[in-house]
Amino acid sequence: MWALTLLLLAVVARAAFPNAILRSMAVLPKPPVPERSFTSPNGTALPPINTVYYFDQLIDHNNVDLGTFQQRYWMSWEFYEPGGPIILLTPGEGDADGFEGYLTNETINGLIAQQQKGATIIIEHRFFGYSNPYDDLTSQSLAVLTIQQAIDDLVYFATTADLPMPGGDAVKPGQAPWILVGGSYAGALTSWTMVNKPGIFWAGYASSAVVETITDFYAYFNPIRDYMPRNCSSDVEAVIAYLDGMYAVNDTAGIQTFKDAFGLGDVEHVDDFADALVNNLYDWQSLQPDVGPGAMFFEFCDALEVKDGINAGPGGWGLENAIYAWGNFWNTTYYNFICGDQDAETCFGTYDTSQSYWTNVTVNNSGRSWAWMVCNQVGFYQDGPPYGQPAIVSRILKPIYGERLCVNYFPEAFASPPKPTTSETNMMYAGWNVDVDRLFFATGLRDPWRDATMSADGLYRPSTLSMPIYEGDGFHCTDLITAYGIDDPTIAAVQEAGLMYMAEWLAEWKPST
Repeated sequence: MWALTLLLLAVVARAAFPNAILRSMAVLPKPPVPERSFTSPNGTALPPINTVYYFDQLIDHNNVDLGTFQQRYWMSWEFYEPGGPIILLTPGEGDADGFEGYLTNETINGLIAQQQKGATIIIEHRFFGYSNPYDDLTSQSLAVLTIQQAIDDLVYFATTADLPMPGGDAVKPGQAPWILVGGSYAGALTSWTMVNKPGIFWAGYASSAVVETITDFYAYFNPIRDYMPRNCSSDVEAVIAYLDGMYAVNDTAGIQTFKDAFGLGDVEHVDDFADALVNNLYDWQSLQPDVGPGAMFFEFCDALEVKDGINAGPGGWGLENAIYAWGNFWNTTYYNFICGDQDAETCFGTYDTSQSYWTNVTVNNSGRSWAWMVCNQVGFYQDGPPYGQPAIVSRILKPIYGERLCVNYFPEAFASPPKPTTSETNMMYAGWNVDVDRLFFATGLRDPWRDATMSADGLYRPSTLSMPIYEGDGFHCTDLITAYGIDDPTIAAVQEAGLMYMAEWLAEWKPST
């Protein structure tokens, strides 16, 4: 029951993993990579923007005797002038190939670099892409995939790397200001790093930063329910209540008829069926200000709410039509989009532990690497809400559904479904209680991850001059992309505030070495 950001990535990933494994991989939106040559301010031609560099990163920061591995990074010094900042970003839980746009002024990273005459770096997170301490993703290898190791990677890189640009051996923290930027998990990592290792990064920019790890993260669906078309949410609630009602009285025949209506009669377990229906909701996370009515999420709502050319009112068309229309959408459009030529049980079933997506330990398998972090430290199991709250997701789904998948993935590590250590994570890295200087938080009102950020409903953390908290009318990590500020003036206001604070904070920096 986890969420994925990019629609294209979601389609590719669905061919390889059960959907439930992927939905907490809230990877960043990919900006375009300009097809042009780059030069430094003095006119010197720069290496192609997709040039890969390698850093000798420690396998285990607690045991340097284990040696190093090759961690990939990318760099641009298009705007750099001596004295400018070094702006570091990790895309987080995914292969960093294709994120080179974050080196350019197509993103907030590049806008900061352009304004402050800085250089930009993208570094690949350990155990994602091809930055792997070991040549497999077994439980034994993944033992060194922890939040703390990831923090220590960023610090060791900043304090040790000799960068490929001219003068790149003399720009370490203390010699030059470093700025850490991240979005989603990587935005949380920005906050956690500045809490855990103060004094390394002079400033931080954290977008949609899920700083508070939450095991039972049913609140993921609150912004979706609040901002999706009201008629659509009304009908979805009615269908989900009907399913949950049948489950409560053990109406197996009724549930089977219900599954058949969606073309999912062969999905053996009702929790897998309930989870399959969530796919229509997590398509919301692929939305951004430039996404039009043809997006899959809106196709879904149109299928439910447009009948004979007429839109339903706020209450929707009612249960009978909703079941028919939602099921018809699956049968005509959505099943093929999700599953292709797979049968329903193969596509959605999670009980056959012999399937390759549980046993594949080859590198560059981001679903497996992220599952390790979810199962151990971050949780974020997205499920049905408590009774008394509106439900657009079935209450059949509880954290145990995701925790059971941890055993499927890692039977050597977990003899029974594990509880992620979210309380310890929040205590160690401050979570919502973060209080550090020169850290800018940005969030979107329509972001389904909002209730794990500093803008969570009911949190009421005040924005301060030393730790500003800004919120625009955007989606997940919207403010990281320059073009979205052109599409939406509320996003532009967030970006302009971030740039203003970076200018003020960098003006205060003085070298210490």
